[in-house]
Amino acid sequence: MERKNFIRSLSLLAASSPLLVNGCKKDSSLTEETNTGTSDVPVSTSCKVTPQETEGPFPTKSPASYIRSDIRKGDGLGVDMQTNISIVNTNNSCNPLSDAIVDIWHCDVKGDYSEYGGTQMQSANYQNQHWFRGRQITDVNGLVTFQTIFPGWYQGRATHIHVHVYNSSGKSLLVTQIAFQDSLSVSVNTNGSSYGYTKGISGYTYNAKDNVFSDGVDQEMSTVTGTLSEGMQLAITIRVSA
Repeated sequence: MERKNFIRSLSLLAASSPLLVNGCKKDSSLTEETNTGTSDVPVSTSCKVTPQETEGPFPTKSPASYIRSDIRKGDGLGVDMQTNISIVNTNNSCNPLSDAIVDIWHCDVKGDYSEYGGTQMQSANYQNQHWFRGRQITDVNGLVTFQTIFPGWYQGRATHIHVHVYNSSGKSLLVTQIAFQDSLSVSVNTNGSSYGYTKGISGYTYNAKDNVFSDGVDQEMSTVTGTLSEGMQLAITIRVSA
């Protein structure tokens, strides 16, 4: 209950992928070599600003200090995931926004965050660590890419990634979160013990029960493809007013 005080709603545009298959099957389980495409993700063509979302209790303390694309922890745990985030401008017909600053952060396979800990909210103390936090600048296509892992989970929340977007001058444009398909999260945490996902799904909070995602994730869902052994690729578009 200690981590459930989050503001509701966000809307992240899911990117389509030619690798997606089995479009009518929402709950097919994943194994070591099963493709993780989420073809059941609705694709929105509307040009509306992605709703504001909370930073949560663990925002990056000095994000400008972590201008890097590889934000992995370095302990070998977790399924590698290339995270591709496209930023578009609703004030320019949702064309790509270049030179935008994009920060992301998320928990490790155990559900813990760097830069925090030693408290009732998170007993593991990682106050002097800075993994799974990074900043990148969008290119001419509005794209930033991070090398990270598929996040773990913790009580009260479904799997998610935090995102904060600024313009080139450092003005905050949007704070939001990235959602994942329940079936994908369940599969990773069921089949991924050799990668460090040892918590299983007992006590896992599904999107419909999550205080952030419970109002629906149709336009807030990432598209993830790949396999546990070969790694995953995430794609999503975030719409801002710049």
